[in-house]
Amino acid sequence: MTGVISDYHKLPSSERGASVALGNFDGVHAGHRAVIEAAAKVARDRSIPLAALIFEPPPRQFFRPDGEPFRIMRTVQRREALRDLGVEIIYELPFDAPMSKMTPEVFVKTVLVDGLGLQHLAVGFDFRFGQGREGDTSTLDQLAKAHGFTLSVVSPVTDGSAKISSTAIRNALQEGRPGEAATFLEHYWIADGVIEQGEQRGRTINFPTANLRLGELIQPRFGVYAVWARIEGLEGWHAGVANFGRTPTTGDRDPLLEVHLFDFDRDIYGRKIEVALVSYLRKEKKFDSFEALTVQIATDASDARQILKAQGGGALHIKSLPQPA
Repeated sequence: MTGVISDYHKLPSSERGASVALGNFDGVHAGHRAVIEAAAKVARDRSIPLAALIFEPPPRQFFRPDGEPFRIMRTVQRREALRDLGVEIIYELPFDAPMSKMTPEVFVKTVLVDGLGLQHLAVGFDFRFGQGREGDTSTLDQLAKAHGFTLSVVSPVTDGSAKISSTAIRNALQEGRPGEAATFLEHYWIADGVIEQGEQRGRTINFPTANLRLGELIQPRFGVYAVWARIEGLEGWHAGVANFGRTPTTGDRDPLLEVHLFDFDRDIYGRKIEVALVSYLRKEKKFDSFEALTVQIATDASDARQILKAQGGGALHIKSLPQPA
């Protein structure tokens, strides 16, 4: 199993000397995969380990601890995605005050060279680092030559027009375009968490829901979605419809993802659930009565069934789910 290392001091030889991909890797989208592949090619050519270097918490969270949630995937999801790409070592280094104050020169010498003993480094074309983001790829090139390691700078990856980036994915999710986010990610975006007990209003109208809070994950646009869901301990992906928002008809509260699974009747409180957003159906709105809301929920469920059936029927492993057009 891929090792996760949270320190760069006094590492054993087995955890040094790698070809390292460095970046945030939030989402592990096509642009990130290009950086990892650049490092992987060198690792194969030189028969050395392939590693990824990321910071936890991300610098954005360190500098803005009270900012809105922005993560595309949780730490565990990111580790799994990196392992799937063949990463053998994950350096998950703490981004703290001392790290934030390192100059580009000190970071390269102290962390990359003395700490990790890297042989090669791969970064994206717009990579910046060091105190005040002073360093760029030109700085890195000079420092790589001075310290005797090689460097790959990867060009932007596009979908034919726009650059694929974590920012583009976040924008797509926040604007209600999960299909566009899925195109950039090459799979549907997944919200995951532990199912908690809600107000159980859905049971009174034969639409019980599995409820979860997104926590540190980015909040997609409030509204109703066609979804696939996978539940801990159960096989396969289940079709469903979900609402993310504050449920203004029954009384505003903190944002919650409420998932109704079709043709499903199991007690799943306390289990982990993964919810893949497939299609945005409508925005969240306040209805004049609970009865009007009930009629709309039935319509939403019917619309979601049709969309999911048209995209290929039964739920499959997420990597094999029908991709957006």
